[in-house]
Amino acid sequence: MSHDSPSAFGLVGTASFTEFLNASGNASTVGRSAGSAATGVSNGLDAPHGTTIVALVCRDGVVMAGDRRATMGNIIAQRDVQKVFETDAFSLVGIAGTAGLAVELVHLFQVELEHYEKIEGTPLSLEGKANRLSSLLRANLGMAMQGLAVVPLLAGFDATQERGRIFSYDVTGGRYEEHDFHGVGSGSSFARGSLKKLFRPDADADAAVRVALEALYDAADDDSATSGPDLARRIFPMVSVVTALGVQHIDESRLAQDVERMMAERLGRPDGPHASVTGDPS
Repeated sequence: MSHDSPSAFGLVGTASFTEFLNASGNASTVGRSAGSAATGVSNGLDAPHGTTIVALVCRDGVVMAGDRRATMGNIIAQRDVQKVFETDAFSLVGIAGTAGLAVELVHLFQVELEHYEKIEGTPLSLEGKANRLSSLLRANLGMAMQGLAVVPLLAGFDATQERGRIFSYDVTGGRYEEHDFHGVGSGSSFARGSLKKLFRPDADADAAVRVALEALYDAADDDSATSGPDLARRIFPMVSVVTALGVQHIDESRLAQDVERMMAERLGRPDGPHASVTGDPS
C-alpha cells in the first residue's frame, strides 16, 4: 500500500470503493487493466471466453440463465464455468467475453455495492447499480480495444417500480435498458430468436425458467461456443430468479427435472415447442 493510504481512509464525499482504491494508490484491478493497454497486449492472446447469457422478465420479477461452456479458439476450455453471479440481494450479473476479466469485474462490482451500502446505510438503487457497472466497464476500455472485451448483462428487481428490469452494455460502458428479454454472447442471436417465440409477459417464474432453458438449448443448437445440457456429466445451465423476496438460485435437482422433460419433448420435436398463436389468422 502507498504511504498516502491512511489519508484515503479519511475520505468523505464518496461511497465508491474504486475511488477509494485510486485515492489510496491502489487502483482497481480493472482500472489497472485499462492503464496497461499501451503495453501491447496481442490481439491473438488466447484466453477463455464465456457465452451465452439470457434474461427475461416475468410476472414475479426477472430470470437470468447462462450456459456453462468456456472456449479458447476451437477448444473447450472449461465445461462448468460460472457465468451468472449474485451481486447483491436483489440483482444478478451474467458475463460474456474474456472470462478472467469478466469474473474480476463482477467481484469488484460486488464490493462496490457492499461498500456503498456500508457507507450510505442503504442499498444502491437498481438504476444506480446499472450506472456503477457502466463506469467499471468504461475503465476496461483499453483492454477491450486489445481484444479482451467484457460484456455483462445486469438484471434485478426494482423495489420502487415493483418489477424486474434488465440492462445491457457495450464494451465502451454504454448502458441500455432492455424490455421483456435480452441475451449476450456468441449464441445470443439464436437465443433471442427463441425468446421472441416463447416469451410471455404474464408468465410466472417457473414458466420463465423453462423458457430460458429452451432459449439456451436453441443457442447451443446453432452456436458451437454455447453448451447444451450435459446429461452424462450432470452439468446444467445456471439459472437464478430475482423477485421482491430477493435472489433465488434454482437448485440442480429442480433443473435436472426441467432439462430432462425438455429433452424428452425435443425427441419428438428437435426444433423445440411451437409458439402458441391465438385468434383467427385470417
